[in-house]
Amino acid sequence: MADKDTRHSIDTLLVRDERHSKGAVAPPIYQTSLFTFDSYQAMLDRFRGDTDQAVYSRIDNPTVSVLLGKICQLEGGEKALAFSSGIAAISNAVLGLVKAGDRIVCVKHCYPDTYRLLQIICARFGVTTEFVDGTDLEAIEHALPGASLLYLESPTTQLFEEQDLPRIAALAKVAGVTSIIDNSWATPIFQKPIEFGIDLVVHSASKYISGHSDTVAGLLVGNGALIDKLTNETTPYLGAKLSAQEAALLLRGLRTLPLRLQRHQASALMLAKRICEHPGVTAVHHPGLSPAPYSSLTGYGGLFSFEVDDSIDIPAFCNSLELFRLGVSWGGYESLVMPAEVSIRQAGTPSAAIDFGVPARLIRLFVGLEDPEDLWRDLHTALTSPVHRER
Repeated sequence: MADKDTRHSIDTLLVRDERHSKGAVAPPIYQTSLFTFDSYQAMLDRFRGDTDQAVYSRIDNPTVSVLLGKICQLEGGEKALAFSSGIAAISNAVLGLVKAGDRIVCVKHCYPDTYRLLQIICARFGVTTEFVDGTDLEAIEHALPGASLLYLESPTTQLFEEQDLPRIAALAKVAGVTSIIDNSWATPIFQKPIEFGIDLVVHSASKYISGHSDTVAGLLVGNGALIDKLTNETTPYLGAKLSAQEAALLLRGLRTLPLRLQRHQASALMLAKRICEHPGVTAVHHPGLSPAPYSSLTGYGGLFSFEVDDSIDIPAFCNSLELFRLGVSWGGYESLVMPAEVSIRQAGTPSAAIDFGVPARLIRLFVGLEDPEDLWRDLHTALTSPVHRER
């Protein structure tokens, strides 16, 4: 989809486009539902597959195509697809690659809606899922024979545990199992799973790739044959297309992705180290504090979690925060806090938080782009509130 440019760094490729119409530095936004043809022959040629002229924006759109070219360059993938949300990218990939009676192997502590997809939608069609500890190579190797799909997330949700991607990818190849990874936490700036042999990479582009908390989108990139299979058999018929407007917003986000991630990384590491020193904190889950010997990360994002003892009143802590807002998602400019107890008490089943045993006294933080010293004062004040000391 995009030729590999080895002359320039990723930072340069993200801000440099081929020349657009009329000298525009940003690609045109093709806000149209359909594209017409100049002649009967041109239309026939397209429908026979002899040309790649855009037909209908549910299937292809030139603005979206520019985005797909960028993500292929960034991840090192052969082809890519764009969707209206991260879970749309995940569900299209999973549902397009399994059939009734198949078995999926998935790491524990995956994204909650991925868990629900596997346990509700896939189970409805007779597809079973075996959940394994992503840090246990022996368990993964034992589970792979006979499986159709291996689903990874490194680092994982909530506990942020890494997987040994090169060795796991090799195990999947030997077993003949297609591998998929959610790379939203690291982005291709800090981790390139395709280089280690992973077949497909999914992103919740609503997070860092957007970076502005104004877009919901998903991306899927990787092996060209697998992308072609999904394009021919699945994605046009599930209809979760990305609009040209949102593709343009994602392209805007990509321009500054490396710069933003450097700030997220530095601020989050600083806060994680300081939180470790608080007497009421019993654990801090940040892959940068004690990197795994097999780590494939070259940097760290702004999302991590920590656990507190009974001396900390979690609702009071959350309510005392001024700069950290209570909210789901992450990856934007604003700092967020999400207590695990809320997820545990969420209505409806199945619950990944309950089934995977997420600690009730765990608190997830996303560190945004505010001044890190301001964020630390906010956290420190909330952690040392008189409410806690009275207990």
